Amino acid sequence: MQDLGKVRSHYGLENHGISNTGAVYWNLHTAALYEQAIHNREGHLAHLGPLIVRTGQHTGRSANDKFTVTEPSSQEKIWWGKHNKPFSVDAYNILKRRLLSYWQGKQLYVNDVFAGHDPDYQMPVRIITETAWHSLFVRNMFILATEEQQAKHVPEFTVLHAPNFHASPEEDGTRTDAFVIINFAERTVIIGGTQYAGEIKKSIFTALNYYLPQKGVLSMHCSANMDGVGETAIFFGLSGTGKTTLSADASRVLIGDDEHGWSDNGVFNFEGGCYAKVIRLSPEGEPEIFGTTRRFGTILENVGFDIDKTVVNLDDNSLTENTRASYPIGYIPNASKDGLGGHPKNIIMLTADAFGVLPPIAKLTREQALFHFLSGYTAKVAGTERGVTEPQATFSACYGAPFMALSPVVYANLLGEKIDSHDVNVWLINTGWIGGPHGIGERIKLKYTRAMVNGILDGKLDDVETVVDPIFGLHVPTAVEGVPAEVLNPRQTWTDPLDYDRQAVRLAEMFVANFEQFAGEVDEAVLTAGPSILERQ
Repeated sequence: MQDLGKVRSHYGLENHGISNTGAVYWNLHTAALYEQAIHNREGHLAHLGPLIVRTGQHTGRSANDKFTVTEPSSQEKIWWGKHNKPFSVDAYNILKRRLLSYWQGKQLYVNDVFAGHDPDYQMPVRIITETAWHSLFVRNMFILATEEQQAKHVPEFTVLHAPNFHASPEEDGTRTDAFVIINFAERTVIIGGTQYAGEIKKSIFTALNYYLPQKGVLSMHCSANMDGVGETAIFFGLSGTGKTTLSADASRVLIGDDEHGWSDNGVFNFEGGCYAKVIRLSPEGEPEIFGTTRRFGTILENVGFDIDKTVVNLDDNSLTENTRASYPIGYIPNASKDGLGGHPKNIIMLTADAFGVLPPIAKLTREQALFHFLSGYTAKVAGTERGVTEPQATFSACYGAPFMALSPVVYANLLGEKIDSHDVNVWLINTGWIGGPHGIGERIKLKYTRAMVNGILDGKLDDVETVVDPIFGLHVPTAVEGVPAEVLNPRQTWTDPLDYDRQAVRLAEMFVANFEQFAGEVDEAVLTAGPSILERQ
């Protein structure tokens, strides 16, 4: 084993059972990783500097190939089910040994980094991979250690990332040849059979979602920003709801775009970078993020690329709609340097309602906030996936169910405590459709949504007059500066109000049916804070 690179920790690879490897590169800087990636034929250098990479058949997360090891220290705490599927200790140990055997003679890349900017809860992390571009991804996405810290680094969580190693489902007990298996007792995740870099990022997020709530810290799938005096806002929302777009406001400081914790000290970013979806990104719509796609150090994953002209095409979805850019958060001009914010004054929950019936803005009571947090609603639209011909409701608890290791109620209870402690306003904003469902109505204009968000953040809506929606029970402002009055009442935008009523009741029934899973686990006030399914007379 030949150790190369910048600084090697005294805590060597033998502590992970790794031996007899080829060259091991420790904590390489960006330029060196570029050289390695291009020399290894892992990617291409594009005009103006981004690194172009491809992930093969896996262009997104392999959600059905994710497992959690059943072991005594965690098995009574895990939210077992669709997102946390059990995997035996014996099967894990066998598969891990096969992965380590596969690594013998291979060159490896080691990154010793941190997750979490709050020094009271920062977790030392080690990610070991066999490809230079994934090592660059880690360098972009996590918090870098100083050389002194690298020399003393002892990881509290480790990722063994072997994208070119494939499991044998019959022999290993996996579903396919791809796998993501987390072992909380060993504080390790093993990943194989998939090149998609997001698996690394979300594995660490899942680990933080397990450990931090047990310390009283709320871990959140959200973006966050703040004004010039540190007044913080957080934005919950699933993909396609505008979480990244609405938090990347040039007039505010970006704390982070995806993963945060909320401790007694305030809100803090888990990451040191961003992993933005860039399909059809434009310099007019999102200038800050667009600018990162033209920089050295940015990784462009599955983005359209003319290899002869070395020019990227962000409109090209021939490989996937899920094209991504990974870049250090400092590439955003107004990003926070320390990743820290105060306790939020406002929480904004985002949804993109393709049924066309939710109001574009509503102020939530505490109980409604917990109801919608546990529901985590948005909708898929026709044409986005094979077989989707009409809007489909998607409910993802805590706006990130695939990454929640504990019961969603654990996170909801923490959210309720923090809302109470810090007197937080909570809002629901619909960035979806009005005037009818997707295909008939039209998407709410971004300028209207921005006006609503600005009204919230400027405090102009703190004491706004509201009316109660008779079906969803939401408190809808009667006026928002810069937004036409009829937009605030979606029923008025439909040609036939009775069609609206039928569609609204249909969605309300979906909310109620989905929330039945939490009956007996939440207070009655939260259970009844959702929509009423009584039709208008």
